[in-house]
Amino acid sequence: MIDIRLLRNEPATVRAALARRGNPELLVQADAVLDLDAHSRDIVAHRDSLRAEVNEVSKQVGALLKAGDVEAAEKLQDISRSLGDDQRRLAAEYDELQASIRDLLLRLPNLPHPDAPDGAGEADNPVVKGPVNMPAEFGTHQRVPHWESATALGILDNERATKISGAMFTMQRGLGAMLSRALCQYALDQMADAFEEIRPPSLVTTATLTATGQLPKFADDAYSIERDDLWCIPTAEVPLTSIYAGEVLDEVQLPIRMTAYSPCYRREAGSAGRDTRGMLRAHEFDKVEILAVASPEQGPALLNEFVGRAEALIAGLELPYRIIEICTGDMGQSHHRSFDIEVYAPGCDSWLEVSSVSWFSDYQARRADIRYRVAGEKGTRIANTLNGSALAVPRVWAAIIENHRQPDGSIAIPAVLRPYLRGTVSIPSR
Repeated sequence: MIDIRLLRNEPATVRAALARRGNPELLVQADAVLDLDAHSRDIVAHRDSLRAEVNEVSKQVGALLKAGDVEAAEKLQDISRSLGDDQRRLAAEYDELQASIRDLLLRLPNLPHPDAPDGAGEADNPVVKGPVNMPAEFGTHQRVPHWESATALGILDNERATKISGAMFTMQRGLGAMLSRALCQYALDQMADAFEEIRPPSLVTTATLTATGQLPKFADDAYSIERDDLWCIPTAEVPLTSIYAGEVLDEVQLPIRMTAYSPCYRREAGSAGRDTRGMLRAHEFDKVEILAVASPEQGPALLNEFVGRAEALIAGLELPYRIIEICTGDMGQSHHRSFDIEVYAPGCDSWLEVSSVSWFSDYQARRADIRYRVAGEKGTRIANTLNGSALAVPRVWAAIIENHRQPDGSIAIPAVLRPYLRGTVSIPSR
């Protein structure tokens, strides 16, 4: 969340940054936080004044009792009790105000990086690299949507997935299932040189989901298990971010790099009717995530590295791709600066987002209370977090099926994946 001290001390700066997101309501919320914060500080001043008054009355009571003037002492004790009641009322009011302030801060998005491009929405996201590996033209055989060709090959069976689990669930079979698993292992292996592999829980607490910004704003998009106060993770970013929640790290430990494979669960509440065919959008899918806990100074270099690593994975799969930077009007709740990698799917005739790499500054770490200690410096600092979708299976899978489809209907397996498919070089046509 945004540092309330920054909002308090530099309101114009914060308002200007929030205004770049293009939602006037955010400025209303920021002003509401400032009003509540001012009221809260007035209460603290009043409470402190009452506390000093109570202490003074207590001294007077003691002196009167020592002098034997019990009647006067009892009158002052009545006053002291009344002042105590006022203190308790103010304390309760203060707690309510703090809860309201926290709720508003949790809903306010992160401040965009100064270098993030301005824009109103998705259409304003600039292409910063590419297209790369884009052929002069695609063959007719590549213009077949993956949901048609994959179903015909027997490697995608969404009809039975729907029978088992309902709409927007997918099921890969045979070499299709092996291809999904191969993509995950390929991504994990490519990160093994610098990232610790983690296998985190797939169910997390409300506090854990709040730390990354999914709650409270995006509760409708998450799967909850109310009986146990647990949530299905929408991405491994969620548990990875909270591994060091509430801890103080030493600066020399930073950056801490982690990678994880996990299933991901999303209701996709606002996606009715959009990209629901084939593998483009599903309630459950597999993904490999990369994440770093870092100092603010390490953030820019790590962001570039994460983008480069995600790009290398897609380039290795011999897919046409481009890199776009996310503009301020299209940024996610927690994002400070963000880049997407998109692959072109000729059968869908569209660019598909397959990786999102983001620097969150201290927004998530403040929620999770992840701090670090600088040698020789008193106190602690809030850490920064970054994460990236190293490889999200469904759309990459779909892009492989469409781009690598051969004239005879078979699917050529990219060379980097063949060792993970027991040497298979193609998915044969039927």
